[in-house]
Parts: sequence; C-alpha cells; structure tokens
Amino acid sequence: MSDDAKLFDKGMPIRREVLGADYVDASMAKADDFMMAFQRATTSWAWGWAWGDPTLDRRTRSLVNLAMLTALNRAPEIKLHVKGALNNGVTVDEIKSVLLHATAYCGIPAGLDAFKAAHEVLVKEGALPAK
Repeated sequence: MSDDAKLFDKGMPIRREVLGADYVDASMAKADDFMMAFQRATTSWAWGWAWGDPTLDRRTRSLVNLAMLTALNRAPEIKLHVKGALNNGVTVDEIKSVLLHATAYCGIPAGLDAFKAAHEVLVKEGALPAK
C-alpha cells in the first residue's frame, strides 16, 4: 500500500468524525474522476497527515482552523469548520474568542464575514437561539 493510500485510510475516519459522515460521504459520492483527485488529496494530506498528527488535539486544531480561515476570508469553509469545532467539543465562547482574536489580526471585514458565517451555523445547530 502506498503512503498516500495509508494517509487516505488514516484520514477518512478523522474527516468523517470532525465534519460529519453525511457531509463527507456526499462529497465523495458527488466526486467524478476529476474531483476525486482533490478528494483523495485533501483526505490524505489535510486529514491523514495534518489532522492525524497526535501533537495537537482536535479542539486546538479546530480553533487554529477557524483563525486561519478567517485570515483567508473563506466563509464556506468557516461554516464547515464551526460545525466541526462543535463536534470536537469547542464551546460557543471559545469560537467567539478565536474569531475576535483573528479579527484583531486579520481586520474587521474578514472578522465580520467570519462572525456572520459562524453565527449562521451556531443558530442552525442550536448552539445559539434564533433571533
């Protein structure tokens, strides 16, 4: 078995646990031959190699991801990883704190987009009341 195949096999259960099996299974099922190259790469590298490293726990990785995604201004990925953070035991207050911290370093526009994306997911998941 190649190293990439080993990382894929290591990464898939982690990816499913963090992001949710329904989301991951749907992504895999929708992938044609072209997109499967990306699915294999992200599962192997991000989930098998990076998330599979035991040095940082999943809660810490979720918080780091939210800060990095805020810096990159990637609202769709923030939404995905807010749900993952909740799955990893991160609290609403911790999510808010890391987004505020990222806002201080990344700027108000990026922070605003991150807060809006996170708020949408937190309400949808029942972690915050709808207003």
